[in-house]
Amino acid sequence: GAYWDSEIKWAQERGWSSYPVFTRKVWTDLNYLHCAQKLLAAPHAFHAKFASHNAHTVSSILEMADGRRDFEFQRLHGMGEHLYEEVVPEEKWGVPCRVYAPVGAHEELLPYLVRRLLENGANTSFVHRIADEDIPVEQVVRDPITLAETFDSIPHPKIPLPESMYGDERKNSSGINWYSANAIQSLANGLSTATTITRRASPLISGRTVEVGEENDSTNPATGDTVGSVIRANAELVDEAAVAALAAFRDWDALSGTRRGEILWRASDLYEAHAAELIYLCVNEAGKSLPDSYSELREAVDFLRYYGAQAAREFSSPVELPGPTGERNQLSLRGRGVFGCISPWNFPLAIFTGQVSAALAAGNCVLTKPAEQTSLVGARAVELLHEAGVPSNVLHLLPGQGSVVGQAMVEHRNVSGIAFTGSTATARQINQSLAAKEGPIPVLIAETGGQNAMLVDSSALPEQVVNDVVQSAFNSAGQRCSALRVLFLQNSIADRVIELLTGAMQELVIGNPASLATDIGPVIDETALAGLIVHRDYLQRVGKIIHQCENPTDLNDGWFFPPLLVEIDSIDQLEDEVFGPILHIVRYARKDTEKVIEAINNTGYGLTFGVHSRIDARARWLASQVRAGNAYVNRNMIGAVVGVQPFGGCNLSGTGPKAGGPHYLHRFANEHTYTVNTSAVGGNASLLALSND
Repeated sequence: GAYWDSEIKWAQERGWSSYPVFTRKVWTDLNYLHCAQKLLAAPHAFHAKFASHNAHTVSSILEMADGRRDFEFQRLHGMGEHLYEEVVPEEKWGVPCRVYAPVGAHEELLPYLVRRLLENGANTSFVHRIADEDIPVEQVVRDPITLAETFDSIPHPKIPLPESMYGDERKNSSGINWYSANAIQSLANGLSTATTITRRASPLISGRTVEVGEENDSTNPATGDTVGSVIRANAELVDEAAVAALAAFRDWDALSGTRRGEILWRASDLYEAHAAELIYLCVNEAGKSLPDSYSELREAVDFLRYYGAQAAREFSSPVELPGPTGERNQLSLRGRGVFGCISPWNFPLAIFTGQVSAALAAGNCVLTKPAEQTSLVGARAVELLHEAGVPSNVLHLLPGQGSVVGQAMVEHRNVSGIAFTGSTATARQINQSLAAKEGPIPVLIAETGGQNAMLVDSSALPEQVVNDVVQSAFNSAGQRCSALRVLFLQNSIADRVIELLTGAMQELVIGNPASLATDIGPVIDETALAGLIVHRDYLQRVGKIIHQCENPTDLNDGWFFPPLLVEIDSIDQLEDEVFGPILHIVRYARKDTEKVIEAINNTGYGLTFGVHSRIDARARWLASQVRAGNAYVNRNMIGAVVGVQPFGGCNLSGTGPKAGGPHYLHRFANEHTYTVNTSAVGGNASLLALSND
């Protein structure tokens, strides 16, 4: 198949149970012949057309046709010419051959030619093998049946199933095939069941549910409907939880990293078992689309398995360090104590789970405060973590206001560190409060926002640029830390890209995220919507509105802001990050590229950066010059995968280390060394025992 390698990659990325294609070429060849046989056997139903440059395949089809000519072959222009000179003439086989030729400008031709070169250069390609004089003709035209019989297995041993792509250490999260009607129906059935459950998020302290306190409704940002209720915690409950957590710390930290990892792995399986329920909450409480919600579930599962594996590997036994003879030196990692985890509403399951599971994996007890807008998601996650085996006195749930619960957590004497994801301004306040606190110096792990830019040069393919830009800027209604905010377009292609981008925006479906047809859902609440409207008014004064999508008339009950495209003169016109579906375009000349880089760096942020260029050296240079935690080339800028693209920025965008990376857990831990003088009892036995060899 022409896109065989792409389909392998897509299946792995999407977490499918198996591949939609064979992983050995010989089985593809056999399947081709089998399908050909079926088509030729039903001439009354099909006019068969066979595309191939493989002489053995062509010969097999001619043999199966047994002299018939009621079908055709197909080939690409410039390929297979000599082969079909033996097929098409009347005096030979007399079977027609249709020739396909690329039509278009040179910009579209280049990727087509690259694709053909890659295919024909593959080791298993007939075109490649027949051109190699070192390969005997008998091997080139070998019957695929006899070749298949030589293999011990049908799958290729070097291409593991998607769930095993990370090796023995952890399993890949399970995804859904959105092209499968059966899979979608199964999910729909689960979502229907989830609607019947009464939802309530209450403070949960050492297993005790607190039912008394200020109660608020949690509402659906798309419809205004009540999803459930939330009991707010207060400072007294934070104190009770912090005291209980500190008392539980010694036993939890003493548990081996392997044991803690097993609990997190069990939690990951529970998350997947309750997939429909968790997706329902993400859709209805956070206003996320169905695909975005499923992706978030997968990210949460990946966090649990990744940190669980890391705990088992790095927190179970000490590392032996080199040193002088007669001495033993070891380094081990231990928990810090009690961590406060303050998570955002835009990733209410994934970031919530990532913070909590990292703290737990490192041996800490946890006080967790989900975002006010999405407390029901956090409450259900805590229930599943407890069900998996996290002791109730180790993990405590404290829903409530940031100014009350969050502040009390930060200032509490028992809290050794804070993991926070949110605004830069709030991160500064937390940092100041921690610094002013008496007692041991606490840790802050903060991941904040960014004025994320993408730079597109004249070599880029406009169609690919537009596809990646729409995803980066407008997925999740632009409510991602990593979302694209400023698109820099080189002058020579700016008009063309803007034209295509405007057309692509007109195709976006804005609506209730519970519908699979919806591309763009609501923003989180009235405050967010008001802020976007204020920014649009500002842009009307300083910039040029290019296009804004229209809201359907039936969305009056939700907080919807249609995607907006605006052109401005400079990134300097933007003071702060605007969290929503607004994309700013800035044109630039190639000679001003360094000025563009300087302007991006001068914003003070450093989260994500994108490049679209078909010049590899230029892309590498641009990525090295912009101070950003994550740089993406010729792809979108969102959807960082745990353990594959560790996520986090620098400067105003966060403290590091990167979530989902090899160094994240270490920030939740203290390091301890253990040094023993092994010769103190009278001599160095191991040294004296050496032979004369």
